[in-house]
Amino acid sequence: MVRKVAIVGTGQTKHGKRQDASFQELVYDAVSKALNDAGLQIEEIDAVVTGSMPAPMEGVNAPHLYWGDDPAGAVFKPLMRVATCGTTGVSVAHSGYYHVASGMFDVVIAVGAEKQYEGEPQGTMTTVVEGCFQRPFTAGAPSVFAIQSNEYVHRYNIPEQRVRMAAAEVSVRNHNDALDNPYAHIQIKITVDDVLKSRIICYPVRLLDVCPSSDGATAIIYACEEKARKITDTPVWVKGLGYRGDEYWIGDSDKVVWDSAIEAARTAYKQAKITNPLKQLDVAEVYNPFTFQELLYYECFGFCEKGEACKLVEDQVVMRHGELPCDPSGGVLCTNPIGATGITRVAEAVLQVQGKAGKHQIPDVETAFAHAMGGVSQLNGVMILGRTP
Repeated sequence: MVRKVAIVGTGQTKHGKRQDASFQELVYDAVSKALNDAGLQIEEIDAVVTGSMPAPMEGVNAPHLYWGDDPAGAVFKPLMRVATCGTTGVSVAHSGYYHVASGMFDVVIAVGAEKQYEGEPQGTMTTVVEGCFQRPFTAGAPSVFAIQSNEYVHRYNIPEQRVRMAAAEVSVRNHNDALDNPYAHIQIKITVDDVLKSRIICYPVRLLDVCPSSDGATAIIYACEEKARKITDTPVWVKGLGYRGDEYWIGDSDKVVWDSAIEAARTAYKQAKITNPLKQLDVAEVYNPFTFQELLYYECFGFCEKGEACKLVEDQVVMRHGELPCDPSGGVLCTNPIGATGITRVAEAVLQVQGKAGKHQIPDVETAFAHAMGGVSQLNGVMILGRTP
């Protein structure tokens, strides 16, 4: 029988170009903050789940061994490493949950980390697609998601300028919100005009439509119900989770009516008894490395009907003061330490439910949505978190 599981502590580093800290120091910082938040000692942790991008990205083989002992506190404890590209963080979060829900462990720490400024992330990313046919015209993530963005722009016969303006508004909102997040990497004040005039990376995607490369780490601590209620007065319960994958070949799946995203959310909603996400969710941390992608996720996750994402932006529904605030942390668009990015969405959702998100806190959050996307765009993972089990 699956046990009830709560998150009892979170810890984040300051994300960015962290030349002041080693990979190990980033992990140690995040883990220490999570332990302090929960009021626990490392001796009280039963197992450790870690994650980062595949080893070529890190510049060191088996990075979980590199920072798994003292930094992550895994000495003499079960240790697991997960790597699923962009979804790594949420895969780590799911794995940590299952460690406890299964009954194998009572208290588990999950940590995702990345040190992109020490490796060659863009060079590595160009190799993720199939080598003979796809790689020559998909040089890394921007081109993969530019294909998806163009597919979305033309799917519903919406005027391209309308979609372009909605995407620019999404960029402005994320950058403005990141100014209130002390952990965020990119903290700049921009306008719609700035977005529209920024240089093209891969049409229709412009520079201010694209996430950065970041260093950073995030940790969360799971506990079974009995332990959670003793550890903290504000446990945040995992109410539902879903994870799906679809075809590796970019042209073999529909990336607008995106099955893996739709099914991952549907599974999590069913577990959490969510039938109307726009009404029942209070905040959503949507994985948004590209602005156009955030728009189509609104539709995949049932926040609106197909082809109506622009209207959600135009009507301010997804702004911080709207009916369903999305990415009040600034999201992936402003902070992207890939191995930690997905688990950061979970940590930010936890802070919102606990009322501990500081200047970017949304009032009266009961239920929060966290999401990550990865692989070569074929993986999507979702978690629903709340104040009650």
